[in-house]
Amino acid sequence: MRYVSIVNRTRESVLGSNVGVADRWWQRARGFLRKPEPREGEGLLLNPCRAVHMVGMNYPLDVVFVDRHGRIIALYPQLAPGRRSNWHRRAKYAIELPAGTIEATGTHVGDIMTWLPATGSSGDDAGRTGVAFATHAGAGSAVEPREEAAGSTARARRSEK
Repeated sequence: MRYVSIVNRTRESVLGSNVGVADRWWQRARGFLRKPEPREGEGLLLNPCRAVHMVGMNYPLDVVFVDRHGRIIALYPQLAPGRRSNWHRRAKYAIELPAGTIEATGTHVGDIMTWLPATGSSGDDAGRTGVAFATHAGAGSAVEPREEAAGSTARARRSEK
């Protein structure tokens, strides 16, 4: 599994420095089931993901839903075992973190998230995760969700006709 560091650009805080990228169906299905509670800095980035459940879990998690532009669209602080989130149509990613991370970092709906390759990962490695990353010139090894112009795909399709 590949790992990234997740930064809240709006608040200039790190939500996790060793977050696994679950971009295969079996990785997303397993999540943290039958795994020890994540420590501070650990977590899981689920891609794609529009909802999560905590069936079979023994501890709560903080869950952050993010759209394709990196904007937080929903937060579930301390989602308890046996509970589930709502389904979020606009969500592209879900980030599962240790309970208390959302409060400790002051994270809010509307904040912008950035993904960085974790220590020991290259930008190319992060780009192969299946997450829509774009490397920005001058940002070192920084990678973040790619911004796409609204309606650009629709305009392209119309121009092909």
